[in-house]
Amino acid sequence: METIENVTATTQTAFTDATDRAKGAVDKSQKLLQEASEFGKGNIEALVESSKIAARGLETLGQDAAAYAKKSFEEAATVAKTLTSVKSPTEFFKLHSDYVRSSFDALVQHSSHNAEAVLKLAGEVVQPLSNRVALAAEKLKVAA
Repeated sequence: METIENVTATTQTAFTDATDRAKGAVDKSQKLLQEASEFGKGNIEALVESSKIAARGLETLGQDAAAYAKKSFEEAATVAKTLTSVKSPTEFFKLHSDYVRSSFDALVQHSSHNAEAVLKLAGEVVQPLSNRVALAAEKLKVAA
């Protein structure tokens, strides 16, 4: 009778231990799935934020380009009007060369400004994604 009770107790202990380990494994799995879900949600939020930054930046660049084009057109119209009223070829060529020089300088300045703006925008667009990569790397370090 003692042997049966020992076997029953041992069996119950084994089943209880197995149940506890299974419950622990399920809890751990649920925790990991929750963390993975939260991490994925953070990734989507970072992507959305990055897209918003890109859209705002491109809108600003487009507005700047439109303003530059408008200003350039107005200056060209003014110069064309002035050129029609010159009295000598010398005056015509002087005004024309001054206009070409100033237009070229303005183009170089505008292009330089745009290059800086695009580089800055690229850094701002990548930042939310870079933060997520850094977080993923940190999680991998902790997991390892």
